[in-house]
Amino acid sequence: MPPRVHVPDLDDLDTLLRVPDPEAVHLRRVLRLAIGDVVSVFDGCGRECLARVEKLSPRDLVVRPYQVIESAPEPAVALTVAVALLKGRKFDDVVRDVTMVGAVAVQPLVTARTEGRVRDVRRWQRIAVSSATQSRRAVVPEVRPVQTLAALLEGASSDARILLAEPDASKSDSGNVQALEAQPLPATALLAVGPEGGWSSEELNLASSTGFRLLTLGRLTMRADAVVIRAVSVLQYIWGDL
Repeated sequence: MPPRVHVPDLDDLDTLLRVPDPEAVHLRRVLRLAIGDVVSVFDGCGRECLARVEKLSPRDLVVRPYQVIESAPEPAVALTVAVALLKGRKFDDVVRDVTMVGAVAVQPLVTARTEGRVRDVRRWQRIAVSSATQSRRAVVPEVRPVQTLAALLEGASSDARILLAEPDASKSDSGNVQALEAQPLPATALLAVGPEGGWSSEELNLASSTGFRLLTLGRLTMRADAVVIRAVSVLQYIWGDL
């Protein structure tokens, strides 16, 4: 397989296209591409092409797209994953993992018990680009500006709105995975995952009052960064996206 590179300005075939840094630096210095070599370029919005290296210099890497190729299909349900800011670099892992499995957007959250601090959203966007490149996904999810949980809940309009809760937070049968399987397939979905300290009772009540389903994944309590990918995988299995 040819190396892949993200080029947002991908347009028409047979048009010279400059590969932006740092992608160009990696192709020149690490992969040591030469004129005539073939790469795969994708724009992050679903389009991907084969391209040949036309110009190579210490400052420029220019390619010419010549053939549209079929990219991996996107999940049927457009899923936005909203996750409370986590301590250290754990949110980096969240962005990387949900990009890899097909989320269309990542929403960093500030909640009542958030301990992580706001970092550079542009860094998380670069991580999303890198993850999409490595996983051969042609779509790069949007990493949105940090938002409060209250603003997210009150402004949500997705067909399916799910808040992942602690095992004892939802006592009703509607909070289990089996109940979710009986629901119609949504076109869009929003999954909210809390911080290391969990949701407050006020946040759970607000989620319920704004139409969110409180979902639990079994009886065990898992790490906030680890439970995200498990929850997304379970939802994609239910929706037929695995």
